[in-house]
Amino acid sequence: MPVIRVLPPELINQIAAGEVIERPSSVVKELVENSLDAGATRVEVDIEQGGARLIRVRDDGGGIAPDELPLAVASHATSKIGSFDDLEHVASMGFRGEALASVSSVARFALTSRARGAEAAFRIEVDGGKLQAARPAQHPPGTSVEVRDLFYNVPARRKFMRAERTEFAHIDDLLKSLALARSGVEFRLSHNGKPVRVWKAARDEQAALARVADVLGEEFPERSLRIDHAAAGLRLSGWVGLPTASRGQPDSQFFYVNGRLVRDRVVAHAVRQAYADVLFHGRHPAFVLYLELDPVGVDVNVHPAKHEVRFREQRLVHDFLFRSLHEALAQTRAGQAMQPAAVADTASTGAIAASSSSYGGGWSSGPAMQNRLSLGVREQPLGDYAALLGASPPRVDSSDWAAPSMAPDSPDQAPPLGFAIAQLKSIYVLAENEHGLVLVDMHAAHERITYEKLKAARAANHLRSQVLLVPLSLAVSAKEAAAAEEHAEALAAWGLELSRGGPSAVVVRRIPALLEGADVSQLTRDVLAELAQHGSSRRLQELENELLSTMACHGSVRAGRRLSLPEMNALLREMEATERSAQCNHGRPTWTQLSLAELDRLFLRGR
Repeated sequence: MPVIRVLPPELINQIAAGEVIERPSSVVKELVENSLDAGATRVEVDIEQGGARLIRVRDDGGGIAPDELPLAVASHATSKIGSFDDLEHVASMGFRGEALASVSSVARFALTSRARGAEAAFRIEVDGGKLQAARPAQHPPGTSVEVRDLFYNVPARRKFMRAERTEFAHIDDLLKSLALARSGVEFRLSHNGKPVRVWKAARDEQAALARVADVLGEEFPERSLRIDHAAAGLRLSGWVGLPTASRGQPDSQFFYVNGRLVRDRVVAHAVRQAYADVLFHGRHPAFVLYLELDPVGVDVNVHPAKHEVRFREQRLVHDFLFRSLHEALAQTRAGQAMQPAAVADTASTGAIAASSSSYGGGWSSGPAMQNRLSLGVREQPLGDYAALLGASPPRVDSSDWAAPSMAPDSPDQAPPLGFAIAQLKSIYVLAENEHGLVLVDMHAAHERITYEKLKAARAANHLRSQVLLVPLSLAVSAKEAAAAEEHAEALAAWGLELSRGGPSAVVVRRIPALLEGADVSQLTRDVLAELAQHGSSRRLQELENELLSTMACHGSVRAGRRLSLPEMNALLREMEATERSAQCNHGRPTWTQLSLAELDRLFLRGR
């Protein structure tokens, strides 16, 4: 066996660089984060040849004292932590003290800095791991770092670099994410001497939203909800895209934990569940969200590049994110996009529903309004879902649809979706509001209304469970068996009764009556897998929602049925009062608006 020996510092730094420095954008990330930690209000990034030839980052931060410059490029030397207690309260972007040492070991490196209040700046250079003595230089207060010929002494790493355009695209994407993290900092990016990006410092929320629009697209602000909610020591703020702003790829998702962009499975799972009822299959939501919590509650020291974090109260964070987003999205109703945007605070659930019925004197908001579009479902015993599933689709009875009063004379009293004027091909309802023309897919809209009514009925009635004739014994992992024992009470509340049958086994004794005929084995395994990984599971509720969605689809008014004007108006009023009514159960839009300006452009009016 070879003898054990201590590795030379240059090799140690190159090994560390292999973990931290993947490509030029990794260098930019480390340098810009250092600038932000130094309190910079302006950061300039200059790139040449996609970062292969030059990466220069300038800032106006606090600077570095001359006698500390050699320490700045030493391994594991930092001003950000000094004890284990500091490591548990990390609030800075970086803290390991290995970035500059790693970068300088695989490139020609120069650092020029002038501390605030100092009379002069000083410069040090590192070439091939050899540090030269500091010498005076000209530089305003702040720091400049130059990285030339990246990986020049590591040919194996250099050959894995991609084309110039590709590498610069990664740098551009990185700067976008950092610009969203620190809206109060000015960022400038240039490539081969040409300015590419300029983000001025945002001084208010409107300016911050303008920066979000520059990154996610000009239409995002109009197709998003502002959210700001705090509970249990956690605060979630930012913007969540409406389902209509979804994308084919998850490339417009920015989630920050205490200002740090992260990719976390707990977060991804909570967001996916929050959008489950409104997002079309295969689509991904767009969002910019900021989670703030005590640094003690999150461990950022789990990944060399700090892309991942670990929450100490994982279940608490998951449930907080899900409920905040789920309730904010639930407040979206058809016609809401035409109203002034407001902060979506989950503490004010129901405010939008109240506003949709507050128009003066235009129509009834009494018991008749509450019973519209019930489609005979109320005649069924709402607790008896098995009977409801076995029954034929409810018959549409137009006598249930109370006719509203005549439209008010004042346009200020007009509802968001206006008043019906016609039906097109027995499929679409056409309505006129103060903005122009509203088109509604009547089946999709009524499907959502019926679905929400069924969910509310299920919530109002205790779930029934059915005893298995022969208890089912399942072999599971020890972690999943422990999760079944720990969450037995919560599972029983959903009608699933499990008991531990051994170190790696569970016994299923009851299942929800609504899921009679389901694959009990697969259902139990799915639930336990989520419980073991995330500390919570919504699999039972999701399966029940799928059945309720199917029932709602069959029980809703079908395309091809002629509706009277009172029936169409009743449908519009129900849409305005129903949660998530802008999308059907499958995530498709239920309505769209054509403004007068858009109609004028179609017919070239005014030209």
